[in-house]
Amino acid sequence: MTKNGNSLDQRTFDKLRRLYIIALSTIAVSVIASQILIRTHLSRQESDSTVINVAGRQRMLSQKLTKDIVSLASETNADIKIELKNKIKNTLSLWEVSHYALQNGNDSLGLPKTNSDEITNRFIKLNPIFNTINEASKAIITKLENSPLLGFDAYATDVKSVKSNEAAFLMMMDDIVNQYDLEANEKVDWLRQLEFWLTALTLAILLAEFLFIFWPAAKSVKSILADLLLAEKRAKKMAFDADELSISKEKSIKELRALSHAMDDTLLFARILPNGSVVHMGNKFSRLFEFSKFNQSAMFWNVLSIDENERTAIEELINKYKKTGWQGEFKATAKSGDAIWLEMAIIPYSPTDEKSELLIIASEITERKVAQLEIERLTEKSFEEKMNQQKIISSKIIENQEKEQNRIAKDVHDGIGQMLTGLKYNLESIDTKDVAKATTKIEYLKELTTNIIKGVRTATFNLTPPELTDHGVVPAITKLTQELARLTGKEIVLFNKTDFNQRLDSLAEINIYRITQEAVNNAIKYAESTHILVSISHSKNILSIVIDDNGKGFDPTKVKRVKTGDGGMGLTFMKERIKYIDGRLFLTSEAGKGTRVTLNIPLVTI
Repeated sequence: MTKNGNSLDQRTFDKLRRLYIIALSTIAVSVIASQILIRTHLSRQESDSTVINVAGRQRMLSQKLTKDIVSLASETNADIKIELKNKIKNTLSLWEVSHYALQNGNDSLGLPKTNSDEITNRFIKLNPIFNTINEASKAIITKLENSPLLGFDAYATDVKSVKSNEAAFLMMMDDIVNQYDLEANEKVDWLRQLEFWLTALTLAILLAEFLFIFWPAAKSVKSILADLLLAEKRAKKMAFDADELSISKEKSIKELRALSHAMDDTLLFARILPNGSVVHMGNKFSRLFEFSKFNQSAMFWNVLSIDENERTAIEELINKYKKTGWQGEFKATAKSGDAIWLEMAIIPYSPTDEKSELLIIASEITERKVAQLEIERLTEKSFEEKMNQQKIISSKIIENQEKEQNRIAKDVHDGIGQMLTGLKYNLESIDTKDVAKATTKIEYLKELTTNIIKGVRTATFNLTPPELTDHGVVPAITKLTQELARLTGKEIVLFNKTDFNQRLDSLAEINIYRITQEAVNNAIKYAESTHILVSISHSKNILSIVIDDNGKGFDPTKVKRVKTGDGGMGLTFMKERIKYIDGRLFLTSEAGKGTRVTLNIPLVTI
């Protein structure tokens, strides 16, 4: 990239090519148009000199014709008279052809029929004189051809007619020749002006192309070249830094391996193949299920449970979600016969290009699940008892959730988080002997570490918002949308339509916040949305919060109850929390058209 945001890519070259094609095409068009205009005009003027020569020759031919006819009067020798007669005949023929050719055009003489109105009018005046001389000359020739020895008296009248009209013909022919010359000069002047304006137009085009095409393009290329030189300098510095990095590589690997060992003892995690074979199981996981690391070829579902039905369920779960991943709760049975509830995530990942594995990350929720099951068992006794104890049930669930979230927040801070497991296995694959691949691995680890830090920050923020207790639910939700927008890169906007700023009961505020947080997180994680709008409005008795997203949506009628294991705990907790504060929750969605979650809470100010 350049400083101005331009890049030396195909788009830049395409733009320069288009500009240069336009510039050169414009110049070519102007030059071709100029040549066409000039050549067209020159082709019209090619015949002007011929016309003037032929018109001038007419004067000479008329004089020669008159001279030869007058010479007949004094000539008595028959042979000479015949010779003069033939000369007159030839001269008359050429004179007559040229006269009509000047008016009507003649291809053999190179005369076009393009006379101006002025010349045409003058020829109209000249034609009677020409006809008189022409007829008299033809009469003399005819008489001499019939009788070569005929005396002068026989054609004296015709000679007199020729002599008497010669002067008028010469004068009018001079006038026509002068008019031809004047018109030719006017054409030359017009051509000179045309050439001047075409030259001026070409220069103007060249100037405009220099100012608006060549000069900006030159500046752009200069800037790009400068950026390339700067990039080369940076590349050299990066090469130097890479050498420095290789020096500290061993130290970093040792530190990361120490960190990996610490993670191995603090997290419930395992690596398995897509077919279920255990690749590695962490120490904490191994202790919980009494797994021997010498039995690495065992199937994962056989390690987690001794119950055949549970094994089958875990096997089906892994086979179904080994490509897409899964997160949820399930029950396992240890070798001691104790029931263990796990909240587990199955994450597909590829440690190498040729190998794929599944990363298992889990947390034990047996205590919470037992409490939940006990609550469900008690609520089944009677409908009336369930109604009376609903708030107690919801409070217990919320209390357990808050405790669990605080514990998870502590685990994330103390142990960095479950996501570091992926970092551990990438570290183990580093070959210190292969400097190039090791450098690439370390660069990838830097990016992975950044993502882990971002995830830890996101989880920490989701757990304990200080704004909620200090300032109330609106500032807390405002902070929530801002932080999640920053951390996820999605467009998350809060719109407080009625400027609601009241403080509510602390339990009401925490439940409103948690429901809104759950709805926004669902839109981020599962809806594949890019824009999320949180709208707050209130009346005298009702506070309304609406969460809209433009995600993929779903069919609410196809969502099963949570007891089937397919509904997810998120929606259940949202419903329990809204009941606890006497509010109402509405879920509207349609496949491909996003989702809307609406909360209506009665206002009881403190």
